[in-house]
Amino acid sequence: MTLTQPTDAEITAIGLAADLATRVAGRTSPNPPVGAVVLDSEGRIVGEGATQPAGQAHAEVMALQKAGSRAVGGTLVVTLEPCNHLGRTGPCTEAVIGAGIARVLYAVDDPNPVAAGGAQRLREAGLQVLAGVEEAQVLRGALGPWRHAVTQARPFVTWKFAGTLDGRSAAEDGTSRWVSNPLSRADVHALRDVVDAVLVGSGTVLMDDPQLTVRGVRGMAADELAERQPLRVVMDRRRRVPPEARVFDETAETLVLDTAVPRFALKALFDRGVRHVLLEGGPTLAGAFLEARLVDQVVAYIAPKLLGAGLAVLQDAGIKTISQAVSLDIQDVQRLGDDLKIIATPVAANAVEPAPRKD
Repeated sequence: MTLTQPTDAEITAIGLAADLATRVAGRTSPNPPVGAVVLDSEGRIVGEGATQPAGQAHAEVMALQKAGSRAVGGTLVVTLEPCNHLGRTGPCTEAVIGAGIARVLYAVDDPNPVAAGGAQRLREAGLQVLAGVEEAQVLRGALGPWRHAVTQARPFVTWKFAGTLDGRSAAEDGTSRWVSNPLSRADVHALRDVVDAVLVGSGTVLMDDPQLTVRGVRGMAADELAERQPLRVVMDRRRRVPPEARVFDETAETLVLDTAVPRFALKALFDRGVRHVLLEGGPTLAGAFLEARLVDQVVAYIAPKLLGAGLAVLQDAGIKTISQAVSLDIQDVQRLGDDLKIIATPVAANAVEPAPRKD
């Protein structure tokens, strides 16, 4: 078979594989959330799979098992280059070769030097391999934060906040429930559902006493607790949070980090296998992360309200002049009832260093 450009069926399959990866986001770390689809020799879908929790089968193996003998002479379409190392599971490359696959298309090269080399191994075995198929599309999904974490040796950080149109998260008297509407609050639970950890500071816990759990997702009732819960993380250098705080209840695991330095906190989380963090802390902690240039994505829920005074959504981020402002590239805007949900990423070219502090 002569190497060709992707067929229409294969392009459709890579989109399906990306969707499959999205369904397991937050459930595979430190392994990547990967989706795979097997097409038979006629281009028909005969197997689908996604990465299982760490230590269990990878996406390729799941899809090949479903395809069975129909995989012979067919095509494997996968979001990430098949791994070529022996870890807690065997190399996916050997499973692909053993299944009789003739052609492999994947979107993203594996950035992990331990697992890389899969494409070369497959080519050496006589398979046709086409890399970089719909790479940009796939990296906009579940695989993007994982790749960022691996290449940067720290978790990908999504900063989420809810505020009024004039940038306030609470009124002057401290009242804040609720700035956003029920649709936005439900969407936050869906956001927590796909990350590895939710991070706040001690000030947020002392002020709001949040539980930081996931409820009402994936078809559940609004108050139903999800089976899989992200790690709850509290940065509390002075150990101010009392043991009776709701964040210490039995619904999920909680980690207290006795540091005020975001880089140290992220290093500790990365070493625990965390690859995607949802930053839900207040304006002070958000400012510290932004000043350290450790915010990779912003998810803002904007309510059509004006307060004129009160707590700002962001405090001191080390920005002293307009030229140091962090510019954002807006990726998506959605309407949730009367609220707006905005997803944006910092523009790297504008991520200049803040002015030095004068202590």
